[in-house]
Amino acid sequence: MQRGELIEGVRGILAKAGFYVSKPIVMRSISFDIVARRDETLLIIKVLSNVDAFSKENAEEIKVLAEALQASPLLIGEKSGSGDIEEGIVYSRFGVPIISIETLSDYLLEGVPPFIFAAPGGLYVRLDSELLRSIREERNISLGTLAEVAGVSRRTIKMYESGMGAMIDVALKLEEFLGEFLVLPLDPFKYASETSGPQIDLSEMDDLSREVFMLLSKLGYSVVPTVRCPFEALTKDDRTLILTGVGRDETKLVEKACIVGDISKITEKKSVIFLRRAKSRQNIGGAAIIGKDELKKLNESEKLFELVITRCGINEKS
Repeated sequence: MQRGELIEGVRGILAKAGFYVSKPIVMRSISFDIVARRDETLLIIKVLSNVDAFSKENAEEIKVLAEALQASPLLIGEKSGSGDIEEGIVYSRFGVPIISIETLSDYLLEGVPPFIFAAPGGLYVRLDSELLRSIREERNISLGTLAEVAGVSRRTIKMYESGMGAMIDVALKLEEFLGEFLVLPLDPFKYASETSGPQIDLSEMDDLSREVFMLLSKLGYSVVPTVRCPFEALTKDDRTLILTGVGRDETKLVEKACIVGDISKITEKKSVIFLRRAKSRQNIGGAAIIGKDELKKLNESEKLFELVITRCGINEKS
């Protein structure tokens, strides 16, 4: 399947499952292709035919975005250098979950979750550690007995009871011996970020971006520069987060603003594009448009937030 077809296939599944889905992100060198929301579930998705093309830098960036937006990063793929991305199995690369489009469809449209995850050494399942421990204690089964049944050490049984995953054959032996279902379903959307993200030096940026970010910082905002994104930074304070773009190439302003505006609608965040000079148009595609000189005149973050809110609400055609 061509990558474009794969992206549309993923979008179709998400839409059928009741997700509000963004248009495909068509800009080059972007870390994600789709943003989708259903209720409290927000997904940032990269789609690749071969997941080996997913770099560590790409993974770090998408995880930073996911953490900031309280979203789940996800990679949908067909194959890797080791073989096909098999249905019903959750893989990972640089800490980002990977599933096939078939697994996504089964999970969202059929209500069938994956049960197996790939990790160094083979395929594993997640055991109900509390149930395993309670059954063993209630039936007065020793660690040694379970270890002998499963073909592992007593220490390994204790680790299963503490939450460690088990090889599939071991799990089946334990279930058969105890007469209980111990294997738990997996949620490929559950992810806890452990990354602090790429550190970007303001001195390495172009003059307009550096000046805009310094002005935002003076207003009391925390500015987190991004890479491989349609927007250049996440601008935050105690109560809000704004997707922040800098319009360096005004010939591509409309395309960029429409993409950023579309993402802001899905993520339910406000968005703004800062330009070198103010434009007569104050909103493009749902993104507020603000000139650098306008930003210079503001003396508190509340004023900027009010301006963004006002301009995001202006109904102008792109």
